[in-house]
Amino acid sequence: MKAIFTLGLGLLSAAQALPSARAAASSTVDGTRFSIDGKTGYFAGTNSYWIGFLTNNQDIDTTLDHIATSGLKILRVWGFNDVNTKPGAGTVWFQLLSSSGSQINTGADGLERLDYVVQSAEKRGVKLIINFVNFWDDYGGMNAYVKAFGGSKESWYTNANAQAQYKKYIQAVVSRYAKSDAVFAWELANEPRCKGCSTDVIYKWATDISAYIRSLDSSHMITLGDEGFGLPGDTTYPYQYTEGTDFVKNLGIKDLDFGTFHMYPDSWGVPYSFGEGWIKSHAAACKAAGKPCLLEEYGANASCDIQKPWQQSSLALAADGMSGDLFWQWGDQLSSGQTHNDGNTVYYGSELATCLVTDHIKAIEAAS
Repeated sequence: MKAIFTLGLGLLSAAQALPSARAAASSTVDGTRFSIDGKTGYFAGTNSYWIGFLTNNQDIDTTLDHIATSGLKILRVWGFNDVNTKPGAGTVWFQLLSSSGSQINTGADGLERLDYVVQSAEKRGVKLIINFVNFWDDYGGMNAYVKAFGGSKESWYTNANAQAQYKKYIQAVVSRYAKSDAVFAWELANEPRCKGCSTDVIYKWATDISAYIRSLDSSHMITLGDEGFGLPGDTTYPYQYTEGTDFVKNLGIKDLDFGTFHMYPDSWGVPYSFGEGWIKSHAAACKAAGKPCLLEEYGANASCDIQKPWQQSSLALAADGMSGDLFWQWGDQLSSGQTHNDGNTVYYGSELATCLVTDHIKAIEAAS
């Protein structure tokens, strides 16, 4: 999902230590299901692209308190924030991309912000999906690499200089949290696409990068982060291969532990009724591959009536390929005010949260 939200740098806590060293990862796969802290089953979660850019530690703690007490177990966060020009004081950024020499910001307005998110998640038992780059231009993404190293988004996957720096960034992030039990999975990218490309381009790139991540961290899970485009079952746009992805083929990549797919009927020009078949098609593909499926993003006008049936469809396939869903996106009240409302935001304490969070968690528990 594309997202735009800007925060300045506020007061930082004196406690900025890295996450504590832990033993083996507590989030794994068990056939076509996830296992978290020794419990195998179906798990609910959400997305918060903005939490790693917050500069008030109490806001991070409050958000994660609300997520944890709501019963949500998995939180997907942006592990990237790329720029081509160093911002002024007070702006959070993680990586400066330049052909004359890139820089990874490990300071108080850089990866220390993500450090605190990981620390806070550890204390509350929330598991994080951390991704490394955005297909979209928000927070730099692939476009920031293109500005620094040339080419296009389509050639980014094979641009040697861009990929070399991308791997350096991955190494910097993974090395910080490889021993943290707060990490659910590493994610290659947010919604990678390669319009008009052979599906071999993303397939080969994902094979290489997932193997590289595995060489850095053999404990935590790895996933692609794609929208699930390209698979048999229908002729509508999302099932086609025009965006350069082949869901079934990518599931076969050895070092990818589970499949991801997203769902935005409004953006894709399909009816809301499309959702049930989309979920079933992916569940069947995951079951055939022997890997879990995660409905990683979904949204539709912040509507209970539209989205609740999707949750029900996914949960109904808990024994047949589906193992979790993460709605887009979490909303909360921070010291600086209400978080970004993109039209799909589900705010803590709202009637919509009762439907899509509280009632959903009860349904999952009842089905366990």
